[in-house]
Amino acid sequence: MDNPWLSLDYLRRSGGEVWDQLVIHTSLTLQAVLIAAAIALPLAIVARRIPRLSGPILGVTGVLYTVPSLALFGLLAPFTGIGRTTVLIGLVSYALLVLVRNIIVGLEGVDRDVVDAARGLGYRRTRLLFTVELPNALPSIVAGLRLATVTTVALVTVGVVVGYGGLGQLMFRGLQSNYRAQIATSTLLCLALALVLDLAIVLLARWAMPWTRTGGRRARRRAEAARADAAAEASA
Repeated sequence: MDNPWLSLDYLRRSGGEVWDQLVIHTSLTLQAVLIAAAIALPLAIVARRIPRLSGPILGVTGVLYTVPSLALFGLLAPFTGIGRTTVLIGLVSYALLVLVRNIIVGLEGVDRDVVDAARGLGYRRTRLLFTVELPNALPSIVAGLRLATVTTVALVTVGVVVGYGGLGQLMFRGLQSNYRAQIATSTLLCLALALVLDLAIVLLARWAMPWTRTGGRRARRRAEAARADAAAEASA
């Protein structure tokens, strides 16, 4: 029998199921990254403010990250049951290390002269954090969010071991039956979802950091002016 990798007939027959699993996959990814970010931010701030806690915090998140996903979901299932909760706990655990590290790196990379100037203006610790340090750490935080998001899109598929893997459900059934169209469709949708979410984060970051766009335009103008000056000198 003909068994193509791409099949419109499969989409016509199973479009509803494909859409439902895509929605589950997307919601799991977004929810896991948001929960992980909400946990990672205070952990990173504590690690930055209290250096002696930095090692234990990074150590615990590192250990969670090294646990194989199949084993983690299997260990959680007897306690949290089969389904969404178990998958979410696992996904949040894996995203924490990336986010905590990137937030710490971003905070540590803030120009100390800027921080000292803000303190000289009378900024208290909380105001300094939210109006100076975090905005300046945004590039590193955004990089962590991007990495955590695309990684989570891939890890959601492993949730099939507890019966809640989004597009992973289709992949698993396709592999069992050797139905190529089902395997290819779910794989391509995972790739497309990762690209779309990554692009969305980039666009949101550009909106949240307008100074980077201004800086980029200024840098391009300076480079163009330098090239023009060099050309003028060469012609002279």
